[in-house]
Amino acid sequence: MYSLYHAPLSPFCRKVRLVLAEKKIEVKLIEERYWEQDTDFLRRNPAGKVPILRVNGKNMPESQAICEWVEAKHPDPVLMPEDADAAYEVRRLCAWFDDTFFNQVTSKLLYERVNKKVQGTGYPDSGKVKAGAKAVKFHLDYMAWLLEKRRWLAGDAMTLADFAAASHLSALDYTSDVDWARHDVVKEWYAKIKSRPAFRGILSDVVPGFLPPPHYADLDF
Repeated sequence: MYSLYHAPLSPFCRKVRLVLAEKKIEVKLIEERYWEQDTDFLRRNPAGKVPILRVNGKNMPESQAICEWVEAKHPDPVLMPEDADAAYEVRRLCAWFDDTFFNQVTSKLLYERVNKKVQGTGYPDSGKVKAGAKAVKFHLDYMAWLLEKRRWLAGDAMTLADFAAASHLSALDYTSDVDWARHDVVKEWYAKIKSRPAFRGILSDVVPGFLPPPHYADLDF
């Protein structure tokens, strides 16, 4: 059995969990208080970050690398197309959400409002929260532009790009930071991916001191 060191609302951990669940791979989840940077954790990943997938005694960090390793080892169902151009678009969008979206939105909303309290590192920076609330609108507009032309974010088939996006948005939805009324096409896309069995695990996550909104686990939100 695989083991995954993770944090419940981490979008990077959620991306890996969704991929494993979609491929019906059994995994033992181990919640990691990564911010405490204890010695055992740093031995598993000197970078001090989650997720870390442990397989046959080997520790494998970095969410995108983990997901692509899982895809290569367990190719069914396919989440990364074989065509070079199509695979490029998937990787481009994964990087968009894990880098640009994370830095402009997730880190300024979720991390300010939830992580600081959980980790005991202070109070939310109102300036960052306002910047994140403004930036998320731009990103929802971009997603709508993509989805008006495609069935899924990267093309006609669901891919790792959809899981990368859904991981960030599901984490933000936990704190009601997504305006689902802004674009019907984005709301419909999220409802479609949220209804997949792979999503059940992350929708059951609860962070002490932060209860999710009533619609969070509702498939017909």
